[in-house]
Amino acid sequence: MLKHIVSCLFACLFATTSIAQTLETAVQYLEVMAAKKREISESSMSYSSAVAHNKSGRKIDKRRRELMQSVQNAISTIKALPDWKGDVALRDSTVSYLNANYHVLNEDYAKIIDLEEVAEQSYDAMEAYINAQELANEKINQAQDRVQEQLKVFAKNNKINLIEGKETELDKKIAQTNKVNKYYREIFLIHFKANNQEKYLVEAGNKKDLNAIEQNRNALEKYSAEGLAKLTKIKPFNGDNSVVDACRKALLFYQKEAKDGAIAQEFYTKQENFEKLKNAMEAKGENRTKADVDAFNKSMNEFNAVVTKYNASINNTNKLRNEATNGWNSAVDKFFDKHIPK
Repeated sequence: MLKHIVSCLFACLFATTSIAQTLETAVQYLEVMAAKKREISESSMSYSSAVAHNKSGRKIDKRRRELMQSVQNAISTIKALPDWKGDVALRDSTVSYLNANYHVLNEDYAKIIDLEEVAEQSYDAMEAYINAQELANEKINQAQDRVQEQLKVFAKNNKINLIEGKETELDKKIAQTNKVNKYYREIFLIHFKANNQEKYLVEAGNKKDLNAIEQNRNALEKYSAEGLAKLTKIKPFNGDNSVVDACRKALLFYQKEAKDGAIAQEFYTKQENFEKLKNAMEAKGENRTKADVDAFNKSMNEFNAVVTKYNASINNTNKLRNEATNGWNSAVDKFFDKHIPK
């Protein structure tokens, strides 16, 4: 379930990178940064794409460390640049941006990997995992915005025209990855909340805990209804409503499962009563009365009837669960394959 929860942590350093040269030395000053920008952007896009396309944080940790080294190299290069006619703003803001990247990779993402280990244990843990990714991404975006502003100021002060060129395609891929993940996370949390609650209901059923069944099926019905209401406010992503539709189908299943939980409660109640009467009959032996036999037969008939209903409910629930789960997983895989650049 976590395989698609990713962050494209590295927004573009510059909005444009093909520069119309008017002051050669100023352009060269920018080109040193642009070269490092290409290195970091390409590596980070490859990293984010690898995470998005079915690889967990643990599996690509080596690539994260390689990217950290690239960022360190870029920091050293940019730091070594002299000021430009006393102007250090662009250089220093670029270094700050790269430091933010390194900090996120070294500390924030390490925490994210740790959170991933426990994320599926509860909704709160999963929400903390998602929020950590959002916070890390925001740090990078804020640093990137500061560089953007300094780039514009530098270009204006040195009469450099910034012309959109090829490299903006990479920048667009990074921006697209961010948009896809932000959109998906909202739907994922809606799905996860109900899906996680369903696990509690199944556990209660396995333990034949009538009180826990009642509590968990009420919670599941509530979360499913809340989720369905939230989905009505989410618009399709570039015309693609597949993940919303798959989530809705899953929630409708959970809603039905919660209601059908009453059948399980009836089954376990009838089973318990039947077992009690059976044990009592065996204990009485020849001393059993006609009333005892009548009560036992009635209980047995009721139990046999509910067994048939319970088995049919279980079989149908398992079938619908598989359909909902497979539908959700398939929709998510196709959504990421379609919208996340490779």
